[in-house]
Amino acid sequence: MISALPWLLPLLFGAAFIRSLGAADPWKPARIAANIGLPMTLVAAIAGVVADASGKAEIDGLGLTTALLIAMLAWVIIRFSCRYLQGEPNQRRFVSAMMFTLASVGVLVLSRHLAVIVLAWGATSVGLHFLLTFYGDRKTAQVVAHKKFLVSRMADACLLVALGLIYSVTDSLSLDVIHDELAGWSTLPVSVHAAMVLFALAAILKSAQLPLHGWLIQVMEAPTPVSALLHAGVVNMGGFVMIRLADLLSLAPVAQWLLVIVGSLTAVLAGLVMMTRISIKVRLAWSTCSQMGFMLMEVGLGLYELAMLHLIAHSFYKAYSFLSSGDTVAQVRAHDLYRHTRQPGVFSRMLLALVLSGALVVLSAKTWHWALALELPSVVTLILVLGFAPLLWQAGERSLIAFGRALLQVFALTQLYLVWHLVFAAVVPAAPVESAVLVGWVAVCFIALYLLQAQLQSNPRGALSQRLYPWVYNGFYLDETFTRLTFRFWPVRLNDRQARTRVDHQPANAGGFH
Repeated sequence: MISALPWLLPLLFGAAFIRSLGAADPWKPARIAANIGLPMTLVAAIAGVVADASGKAEIDGLGLTTALLIAMLAWVIIRFSCRYLQGEPNQRRFVSAMMFTLASVGVLVLSRHLAVIVLAWGATSVGLHFLLTFYGDRKTAQVVAHKKFLVSRMADACLLVALGLIYSVTDSLSLDVIHDELAGWSTLPVSVHAAMVLFALAAILKSAQLPLHGWLIQVMEAPTPVSALLHAGVVNMGGFVMIRLADLLSLAPVAQWLLVIVGSLTAVLAGLVMMTRISIKVRLAWSTCSQMGFMLMEVGLGLYELAMLHLIAHSFYKAYSFLSSGDTVAQVRAHDLYRHTRQPGVFSRMLLALVLSGALVVLSAKTWHWALALELPSVVTLILVLGFAPLLWQAGERSLIAFGRALLQVFALTQLYLVWHLVFAAVVPAAPVESAVLVGWVAVCFIALYLLQAQLQSNPRGALSQRLYPWVYNGFYLDETFTRLTFRFWPVRLNDRQARTRVDHQPANAGGFH
């Protein structure tokens, strides 16, 4: 009974979708579903945790946690959308597409049957297509939706083949049955291994990884609530599905390598491109592309608890950022990485910050290991050190007091992460990869990125910046190449009801490294 409670959330969204098709006020069923869905899912989560702790029932912690996230996002986005779209035509179409998408995502995160997961993932893409083309007379919106449609269909083809390969070996697509089969396997059969590679490829395609990322960057013609839903609750479903398949993925080294290589390269390259953008929504889109790469890299490394924490935190951050874009502009300007003038001594300050950040993180990890036997993988330690170091060197540019405050902040954030590490490890335990080569690749990528940032920060007008800028500003020309290739085989048919407008693959309002 308790395990069935979370399923009321997608049923509620599905009912709101059906009701919105004929209701005089389509927003009413949407608001009711959002207002009931959040407390209902919260009650289900509490009941599930209590039942699991008492041994009365075994809950799906991964699905329940993500369902609660979806319920919270739906409550916020629907309330925002009611006000945002006042006076717009075709609001019924927007509401029905929104509720259909939310219902599909709900089924996706709660199901433990691969066929249902794949079907719900495809339905999510269909619902999102209608949201992205809400302004159907805008040429850019049509082109971007067409590009996303092509990428999504390639991913769906990979998923269908993967289902066939898994079924040919296990005679079932139920994850519970497949996991029982795993008990007798030391390695995956070739067919299942190939299926996991296809699942990883589908996750890469649907998570807007380079070089098939252009649709996510150019999707800004859609209403802001659609951007919030896309970046906070849909594009990260690739990472969720791979976490759901963690038991299989841990036995599929080719799939792990694929996720780590593509994810780490996307995180690094997209992170650099983001810094050349002035448009705040485009900058946030590049940030999402980079963060999805980071999350898939974590999944490929077997750091499932870190990837799940990343998914939850990124979802809340991006929903807030898109729904409060005006405030985000001020925040981004206050934390710009690159300046336009030479900053003497920056490189040495960044190296000092790296050393101090490393000392704080390592000391904290050792203390927690002694007190609670917490084992923190070395690659996680490296990620934390490189992530926290910028807080120190940015504060060091202001004053000694600000630097001391930043040291306390890094220490506090490290303790907070370790707490959340324990919480999410109970939901999705990690299975870190043992490949020194793979871990070394990740270390080289992110250390190189940190040092490159230090060099650009210390001399933004130098020869390196001048040579790198054209490539970074143009996104390393990856999206243009993909667009020309795909549109040659499947061109887009534009709606000619309005005057012909120019479709740009990159935003015009871009600046230097700032």
